[in-house]
Amino acid sequence: MSKILTIGEILVEIIATDRGDGFREAVPLIGPFPSGAPAIFIDQVGKLGQECAIISRVGDDDFGWVNINRLAGDGVDVSGIEVVPQGTTGSAFVRYREDGSRAFVYNILHSACGNIELSTDMLGLIDSCTHVHVMGTALYAPTVVASILTAVERIKGSGGTVSFDPNLRPEILDTPGMREALQTVLSKTDLFMPSGEELFLFAEAKNEADAIAELLDKGIKAIVVKRGAKGASYFDGQTTLNLKGFKVEEIDPTGAGDCFGATFVTFWLQGASPVDALRYANASGARAVTRAGPMEGASTKFELDTLIKMQGKA
Repeated sequence: MSKILTIGEILVEIIATDRGDGFREAVPLIGPFPSGAPAIFIDQVGKLGQECAIISRVGDDDFGWVNINRLAGDGVDVSGIEVVPQGTTGSAFVRYREDGSRAFVYNILHSACGNIELSTDMLGLIDSCTHVHVMGTALYAPTVVASILTAVERIKGSGGTVSFDPNLRPEILDTPGMREALQTVLSKTDLFMPSGEELFLFAEAKNEADAIAELLDKGIKAIVVKRGAKGASYFDGQTTLNLKGFKVEEIDPTGAGDCFGATFVTFWLQGASPVDALRYANASGARAVTRAGPMEGASTKFELDTLIKMQGKA
């Protein structure tokens, strides 16, 4: 059976309850919610009953333990999370603007997870895994990049596989070394999962069909393009699929793409057909937006089956 690993930031998210542009005035807040793209991803994997683990660091504070307790409770191997006695767990304050875009205030780089180094025990954890999922957001610091590339090399070297979700925010794209790290990961990727225009950050082609062909020619086995509420598409050397999304009431879209990716990767590794994996992933992304808080909408398989049955095979 596969064991899925991810490495990167763990943080809490604190959300403004009214809309506006940023935090230059006092606003009411709710939270803390467990968060961090890799943490959301691996929590959704765990909720599906798939063996999985995360490597990260948190402070020995309430924000760190709210994450550890959630992840462990949902079936994630948390032995790779280092608890730093005098450290501070990362945080993100989020406020939605009137147009639906988001304003963030982050504390990641200078938090506990701003520095992740691999101990002997963590190398052993990596070697127990057969698949590593890389999030572009996790390529934010040199030690984290080095840890991720080590995991990619060791897992690929032992016959495992790699999935890669660029998940790029504009403010981190020009971080020193970011573009080089992205290209290194892409060269090892089996399953590539970009959203929208991210596809064109990795291909010279100017239209989607040519970009897909270009990337598949580089050795990527399969590509899933996430299209938000519109659904998603799947491409490999023989197959092209387009499935529409599920209709739900959106409360909070944060984490939906991470839940989508986790669900697709889990079903893909378990040998599901591309159409089934894509359908479950669409359902997972849809359910994720119906709860406030980035990790609150993670789903069990029963919950996904219920949504699919209610709305038919979208």
